[in-house]
Amino acid sequence: MSLENLQNINWDEIELETVNAWMKRRIVTGELMTVARIYLNDGSVVPMHSHHNEQITQVIKGRMHFVFGEDRAKEMTLGPGDIVVIPAHLPHEATSIGDVEEMDMWAPRRDDWLDGTDAYLRG
Repeated sequence: MSLENLQNINWDEIELETVNAWMKRRIVTGELMTVARIYLNDGSVVPMHSHHNEQITQVIKGRMHFVFGEDRAKEMTLGPGDIVVIPAHLPHEATSIGDVEEMDMWAPRRDDWLDGTDAYLRG
């Protein structure tokens, strides 16, 4: 075990990245996982997508409506304090209801978010 990669970070010290007109985020990444605080405007739609990362999403403020599966077979709406665990490779879409603040966690880490190849969000 090494102390070299030990980090102490405050969310307020992390740059607030503007991803597009309706989404901003702050990202923290370790060697194996990524955590992000995400801010969505009312009515924002994160388009249907999937990734090899397992994802855990917690809504902090506002509400989010999720649709799951290529056939859109499963839907759920989450409010403050609600958490959803999204298995790797499961197609999903999300729509914000009101202004939303939420936290996402992924394993393995989101290299596409780090290198800017997350085109499904950037339009």
